[in-house]
Amino acid sequence: MEKAKVIFQPSGRRGEVERGLTVIEASRELGADIEALCGEKKVCGKCKVRIEKGFFEKYGIESDPSHVSPWQEEEEKFVTDEEREAGFRLGCCAKLEGDALIFVPEESRAGKQVVSKAARDIHIDHNPAVKRYTVEVTAPTFEDPTADFERICDALYREHGLQDLNIDFFTLRELPNALRDGKWKITVSVWMDREVIRVLPGEVEDCYGIAIDIGTTTVAGYFCNLNTMEVLGTESMMNPQCKYGEDVMSRITYHMMNPGGLEKMSRDIIEGLNTIIRQAVESTHPPKKKVKKKDGDEKTEEWVETPEEGKEYVRLTLDDVEDITLVCNTAMHHILLQLDPEHVGLAPFPPVNHRGLDIKTRDLGIAINKGAYAHVLPNEAGFVGADNVGVLIAEEPYKSDEIQLIIDIGTNGELVLGNKEKLISSSCATGPAMEGAQLTFGMRAAPGAIERIKIDPETHEVDYKVIGRDAWRSFSKPEEMKTKGICGSGILDVLAELYSSGVVLKSGRFNTEQKSERFRKNPNNKQPEFVIAWKDETSIGKDVVIAQKDIRQIQLAKGALYCGCKLMMRRMGIEKVDTVKIAGAFGTHVDREKALTMGLFPDCEIEKIQSVGNAAGDGARAALLNREKREEANWVSRNVEYIELTVEEDFQQQFMEAMQIPHMKDTFPHLEGIVPEEVLNQK
Repeated sequence: MEKAKVIFQPSGRRGEVERGLTVIEASRELGADIEALCGEKKVCGKCKVRIEKGFFEKYGIESDPSHVSPWQEEEEKFVTDEEREAGFRLGCCAKLEGDALIFVPEESRAGKQVVSKAARDIHIDHNPAVKRYTVEVTAPTFEDPTADFERICDALYREHGLQDLNIDFFTLRELPNALRDGKWKITVSVWMDREVIRVLPGEVEDCYGIAIDIGTTTVAGYFCNLNTMEVLGTESMMNPQCKYGEDVMSRITYHMMNPGGLEKMSRDIIEGLNTIIRQAVESTHPPKKKVKKKDGDEKTEEWVETPEEGKEYVRLTLDDVEDITLVCNTAMHHILLQLDPEHVGLAPFPPVNHRGLDIKTRDLGIAINKGAYAHVLPNEAGFVGADNVGVLIAEEPYKSDEIQLIIDIGTNGELVLGNKEKLISSSCATGPAMEGAQLTFGMRAAPGAIERIKIDPETHEVDYKVIGRDAWRSFSKPEEMKTKGICGSGILDVLAELYSSGVVLKSGRFNTEQKSERFRKNPNNKQPEFVIAWKDETSIGKDVVIAQKDIRQIQLAKGALYCGCKLMMRRMGIEKVDTVKIAGAFGTHVDREKALTMGLFPDCEIEKIQSVGNAAGDGARAALLNREKREEANWVSRNVEYIELTVEEDFQQQFMEAMQIPHMKDTFPHLEGIVPEEVLNQK
């Protein structure tokens, strides 16, 4: 039968399926789970998906809502006219009749993405951009008819030394009623000691803000009390732009190839930011559950609050969010602000602006307090953006004597090297392989994804652990594993384990002399592969394997990082670094020994390798809670020297050598005793 090429986003699962399958059936075959609570009887509406329209050069397909079967009347109950116009369908009704890129919204995903971007406990001096002041003024009289705003300005100057204040136009409209409702006692929120952005009657102490890290793949928000500095909650989601391509160049290309593409991508991320903010605010209310009520002869359903015993809820609204800071790479920055990103993708890769920006949130469409500002941290260069600046102001290598190498591993790898004397930065195209997007059985971090792998060096038997299950394979029955694929932390493990156990050689090629039954040639494409999980251990009815082309993809990513590190060290004239810090979601899960074994960076002492988690998000939080960090960010963004690695004369040679495991020529004395001698010293 004829095949249709299908790509599910944001999971990244893809493949060819027989035409005529429903979207749900195709998702099951490719391991991209979609909710189907009614058993595909077309009565629950939980499998709502969007068929994207346009040519997606990254994947080489033309997708269109017409590439699925015609509309069915059962869908009318769940899909609004507006949604239908946008390409939404029920996955149980729509049958595939051609190639399609299908976006699965958060609420329709059966296996929710696990995003490890928790806030670290780092020291931040308290000095937020938005501060609250409560003043009491006298009512106007015929003898003293001073205007309301001037009246509170006088009080703020007398009691707090604030002067030359402006007031937001929407806030000015609320001022007279707030003053009188509070019987001339009023609380004002002042931004940067310059502008009154909110007024509330009476005395209200706490105010709130959110720091958001917009990654190419994931978005994470840190909801904070601006007075106490407490992180009330962390919200995260997949970046809804993933459907336009997993890497920034794909999204820039989408803008160039599709009229209105930039506006569409910008709307998507703004919608995502609003979702994260809404979830953060809703978390301050008691959870709700649906209950059935009898009203006469009719039964109705309604949502009722079910507060936890002994827990207090502050019950905030979107208006209570009065400040927001944003970090993102340069391409995401431009797409968010609808700045043409085309030139960022062309040499010499100039951004539209470097400095940090303060923009009214209402102008961006971000649904928080109308008077609030969004502070977007500055960019360093075309491929080193505000997210890397966030890492810098969180880790502060410019205040240290130690030579630090900071590696932020994501879809785009960003590197910083130096100390208080000098800092240099660069970027390398690690691509989405580290996140599973380009591997045969790669997937996002969701239930069923292999997150840890061990391979016995003698028998080549595999032990592994999946997300959502505490017990390893060796302590489980096969059918209990329900394995679907391999996510980023498993990918970081697998190359090191394949190499250390002798399954693959230093070059990355499979060792053809191994006797393991797990090593074989694929019967369809005749390419060598190694079985990680047998099909009776999976929920997709297939063996989960690492193929030769998968190893090459991982080698390309790790080679890019190593090459970047080495070229930067050469530029600085140093042989070794004092500390290696691994940032990003990978930094939370990385095994230091395996990272060194696979050759993510040059040899160093294991004890000097540190995980710093989502340092970009920590930097955004630092800028939210300490306004001086915003100026510090502007300073460091202009004082770190960006170097373009690809123009180095021997870049290709260095890259080729770095692709070998752990490296073609460089020695790794600190791996002695960790990697078998005959493996480590192979030629």
